Amino acid sequence: MLFRARLSVINLIKDCSGLAATEFAFIVPIMLVMFFGTVEFSSGVAVDRKVTLVARTLSDLTSQSAADVNDTYLKNVFTASIAILAPYSATPTQATLSEIYVDSNKIAKIQWSRAATIAGGATQASLAPSSHNAGDIVTVPTALSVKQTYLILSEVSYLYTPAVGYVMGKAGVTLTDVAYTRPRQTTCVTYNSVPAGCPTP
Repeated sequence: MLFRARLSVINLIKDCSGLAATEFAFIVPIMLVMFFGTVEFSSGVAVDRKVTLVARTLSDLTSQSAADVNDTYLKNVFTASIAILAPYSATPTQATLSEIYVDSNKIAKIQWSRAATIAGGATQASLAPSSHNAGDIVTVPTALSVKQTYLILSEVSYLYTPAVGYVMGKAGVTLTDVAYTRPRQTTCVTYNSVPAGCPTP
């Protein structure tokens, strides 16, 4: 009886017929997490790159204006972000365009500012009040802090929501970027004639 019990235990130890199934059961969940994690991370990196392109494009298009810009012009500039973000949804995009003047004391102040949002299914951006007000003091990079010069600042915020949400938070990750450019064809870019005459005191 004891011999048969020992023989059964030995046979059980030597039996490897279910080993592959056991290993598969352990490995598959790990592999799935790695797969979806890679997909979500890759998509996040792609969207982050597009957010950077949007920020650069907004400031670049605005800085190229040779005439006084208005709401119609800025709305068209903001709307360009929809095409840049494709094929990803542009719905959670928040963007702001501002002009900054660095005075003779190297104090940077907002001259004008306009913001926009993109609603679900919209083909155009909707203008919105900016969080910046004329006269607000802001900080600019040291290399760009040149006395009596103007800068166009664009700020972009995008809420990236992963498709699966196992690796990243289901609430999403907010991706942001900023870009600075100098006016190309004029001393400053005026918005509804502000600032008048592009003063450089």
